[in-house]
This record gives sequence, structure tokens and C-alpha cells, in this order.
Amino acid sequence: MRVVLKLGTSVLTAGTDRLHRPRLVDLLRDIAAVRTAGHEVVLVTSGAVLAGWEALGFPPRDRTLAEKQLLAAVGQGRLMHLYASIAELYGVPVAQVLLTAGDFRDRTRYLNARTTLNGCLTRGVLPIINENDAVATAQLKVGDNDTLSAFVANLVEADLLVILTDAPGLYTADPRTDPDASLIPVVERVTPEVWALAGGAGSHRGTGGMHTKIQAAEIATRAGTPVVIAPGDAEQALPRLLNGEDLGTRFLAHGSRLEARKRWILAEIAAGRVTLDAGAARAIRERGGSLLPAGITAVEGDFRRGQTVRLLAPDGTEIARGLTRYPAADLTRIKGHHSRDIEGILGFTYGPEVVHRDDLVRL
Repeated sequence: MRVVLKLGTSVLTAGTDRLHRPRLVDLLRDIAAVRTAGHEVVLVTSGAVLAGWEALGFPPRDRTLAEKQLLAAVGQGRLMHLYASIAELYGVPVAQVLLTAGDFRDRTRYLNARTTLNGCLTRGVLPIINENDAVATAQLKVGDNDTLSAFVANLVEADLLVILTDAPGLYTADPRTDPDASLIPVVERVTPEVWALAGGAGSHRGTGGMHTKIQAAEIATRAGTPVVIAPGDAEQALPRLLNGEDLGTRFLAHGSRLEARKRWILAEIAAGRVTLDAGAARAIRERGGSLLPAGITAVEGDFRRGQTVRLLAPDGTEIARGLTRYPAADLTRIKGHHSRDIEGILGFTYGPEVVHRDDLVRL
């Protein structure tokens, strides 16, 4: 089994304000054990900013982007040194892979990243992935490592995404304030009711909360990868999960496993939104048809030809994602018009379809 394991800052600190070395030893020992059992592991880790903060003597933090980039630059090497030193105790070679949103947007970079990660797994190397916070701007950031882990799961075609966190899983209510809250063992599909259970942000040490974990689960399960959100302080959590034990909350995958090209479309961060009329939405939902300009009512964003856009039903529900054959400025001019009118309006044509069915993933 190929598994992507995401470790949040709260797990790495074990509830303290510094990286907890005994916890790191436990986690690397578990990873080594499942690798010995024949599983492939890709690790997505948080903690670089905290490692930098620790290295600089815990100065007051103002949470600006510039400060986060500084702390990440200081802490990334420190974090990797810890991982490499501990992994060496168990005979596990490691590789550092830093990614940004651009690596998922650009087809060539996406394929290069996939080749590198598959090469690591083929040679028995543990890839340790983090977002390249030291250089990523707001426009180039994936946003959080929960979402990054879902994109990585799509990238490597993982059989399972495991998100270890400081919560035992998804509850019917906030267990910190509601004594009647109970753990939800299985989520068949991410619905508005599930989103309503997400609550607010996570601890002050990390950037995510249950909301970002549900978002990650939605991304991964759409592409055919099941997700488990489980407690990071549970003893041997990863081996127990891979041995079939029920732990935390499992989000079931739905739909068939997507082919590689459509996995990339789903993983790529959307550059804009296109709203459809009822007829076009029905044609995509029910027949998997292509999107024609006549069915478009609104265009949002400044996207280029070949970028991924979200396709929305009239009520704003996202029903699909696809690669647009027309940039936003041109699409704004031809929306609502028949395909035969495109050349007359623009002076050229890239074809009758705005998004061809082969470049479209229905949600």
C-alpha cells in the first residue's frame, strides 16, 4: 500500500512549544515498521516555522508573511536534520522535497515532481515534503499542509491519506465544550452537514483546524483516495491503521480512480471560476458533456488558456473542474454566444468547446 502521512505541528510538539524529540522518535519508528512490512510512505510535515522560532530563542511573533518566511528559512534545515538523524537510527534514507502551488499548476513541474517522488519510493527513500514557505508568496502558496497532503496524495496516486492531528477525529460537536459530542467513525461523503462540523482554527502552534482537514479529505476522496483523520498521540497509530484497525474518522473514497491527467486537473489550484446556466450544468452533470460558450453566464478571475477553472452551477455549487481553452478576457467576450460565432467575435478560434470533456473532471 502507498500511503501519504501528514504530520501537523501540534503532533510534532506533543502539546509543547517546541519540537518534541521523543515524539519524533516514535513517529519515525512507526514509519520504519510499516516500510518493513512492505508499505510505501510519503511524509508531508509541518513544523519548519516552529523549528525556526525555537532556533532563534522564541522571539515575539507578529505572524507576518516576511517573518514566517524568515523562520521557515531558519527552521527548514533544522527540521530536516532532526528527521534525517532519527531516521538513520532505523536505516531509513530520507529526501527533502519542497513544493509550492506552482508545482501543481504547471504541467511540466507537476510531472517532474511526480517522477522525483516515484523515484524515491522505488529506491526505498522516504520523501519528506513541506511547502517552500521561504519563497512562496500568498499567490503561490497552497495554503496549509493539510491541503498540500491531499495534492500529494493525488500526485503519487496514494492508496490512503493519513492525517495525524491533536484531535481523535471528527465529532458530532466540539468535544471541548459539548460533553455529549461523539466521534464519527465513517464519513461516506463530504456534505454541507459535514462542513458544518468543522469548527474554527486549530491550535496557536499550527495553521490548520478541522476545516482544512475536511477540505483535504474532500480533495483526496474525489480522486479515489480514502482519508483517515486520527490522533497523533495514539500509540503506533500508523501501523494500527494499516493493519485495518478502526482509529479516528475514515472518509470513504467515491467514484473510480481517476487517470493521471484528470488527477492533475483535480490537484491543480483553480485559477478562476465559470458560472453555467441550468442547461449547461445539466449536460455536464448528467452526460459528462463538454462546456460550450453558450452555456456560460459569468466569468471570474484572470486565468490564462490551459489553466484549471472551477465550473459552477447557477446556485454556485461547484460541479466540475477543467482546463479552459480560452483565457478569461476572451471568454468574457464570447460567453453566452454560439460556438459558430467565436471566430467572428475574437478574430480566431481555439475550437468550439471552452472546456473539452477530455479535460474535465466532474465532481
